[in-house]
Amino acid sequence: MSESTWKVGPLAQACGLTVRTLHHWDTIGLLSPSRRTAGGHREYTGHDIERLYQVLALRSLGLGLDTIAVCLDSGVDPTRVLRDHRESVEAQLTALTNLRDRLVRIEEQAADGSAPTTSALIDALRATGAASPGADQALRRHLDDDQLQALGAHSAAVGPAAHYFLEVEWPELYRRAEELRRSGVAPSDPRVRGLVARMDELGALFGGGDRTLSTGVRSAWREDPAALSGDTSARPGQWDDLADYLDEARKGRK
Repeated sequence: MSESTWKVGPLAQACGLTVRTLHHWDTIGLLSPSRRTAGGHREYTGHDIERLYQVLALRSLGLGLDTIAVCLDSGVDPTRVLRDHRESVEAQLTALTNLRDRLVRIEEQAADGSAPTTSALIDALRATGAASPGADQALRRHLDDDQLQALGAHSAAVGPAAHYFLEVEWPELYRRAEELRRSGVAPSDPRVRGLVARMDELGALFGGGDRTLSTGVRSAWREDPAALSGDTSARPGQWDDLADYLDEARKGRK
């Protein structure tokens, strides 16, 4: 029995997309039909529909097409995508409630004329999921109270997509950059600069475009990579060569 397939028109209508969108996703390699008719018409198989579900689910979390492509190429489990979507909504409700309570306390301190304490700001930062307890000390050495508060606010605004940005795309970008560095590719190579550009876009997303804030986080990352990355095997200075390589690529960007 032959596998059932979908032509682009009916599939677009069923998914609430346009034919132009599916054609574009085919062109950029995000979602290409596995089959073609003798006349050259696109036909999507069940495997293609599974990938389409993942694309739409990740897009609903706020991820861009480039990020989605990285996630899927990295082998994200489709079941996890569905679970993460549900759990992220539940976790976001709890986190926002906790964050609101912490911000109310900080606001009350400010209204009384008292400067918010560092511990209160760290609590607010933790409530966003932006920093693990082990990252607190590393961040404090490079960011002041105002910057910590800004980092927490920007991270909270990212929402459920933060998981994929921080735990899937960002590590993959660094992995690809390290492969290029080890292969002897010059920092001025367009491939390297493209990776750096995306890294900096993510940095701006979590840092609100504040270069001083982004620089502080990068410095903390260099100093204590285990705390910032969650990789307990990481050691200070381990990524210095890669960091220098990426900084050199940044110098050549306009």
